[in-house]
Amino acid sequence: MKISILAAFTLLLSMASFAQKLPADRIIGIWQCDDYKIEVFKTGTTYSAKLVWSKEMFEADGKTSKKDVKNPDAKLRSRSVQGLTHITGLVYKDGEYVDGKLYSVEDGNTYGFKGELKGPNDLETRGYKGIPLVGKSFKWKRVQ
Repeated sequence: MKISILAAFTLLLSMASFAQKLPADRIIGIWQCDDYKIEVFKTGTTYSAKLVWSKEMFEADGKTSKKDVKNPDAKLRSRSVQGLTHITGLVYKDGEYVDGKLYSVEDGNTYGFKGELKGPNDLETRGYKGIPLVGKSFKWKRVQ
C-alpha cells in the first residue's frame, strides 16, 4: 500500500514537471493590478513594460500627467510618468522572466525585477533590492 501511494505521488510529481510552460511571448499585452496598469512589449530578445495608468499618475486636476521629479538624472525630471518605460531587460529563462530592472518614479530608484506567468491571464511579479527575498510582489490580471 505504501509503495503504491509513493509510486502515485512520484508519477504526479513527474507529470507536473513535464507540464508545458506558456510561450515566452505570452507575457505581451496589458496587465492590471490594484494600483497600476502596464503594457508589456518585446524589445529585441528581452521584454519591457510601460506605465499605462496608476492612481498617482495625474496632478490634482486629474488631467495633467505628473513628472518624473525624483529621477536621479536632472535632465529627465521634466518627462511625463504616463507612458514611461519603467521595466526593462526581462529575459525569459526556464519558464520565468528574470534579470529585469524596475525604475520607480515614486523614489527615483532602480530595483531588480522578475516575473512568472501562473496562467494565460495571471502574472506574478516581484521587485526587489539586492535579492528577491527582500522585495514586494504584485499579482496582475490580463486586460482583455
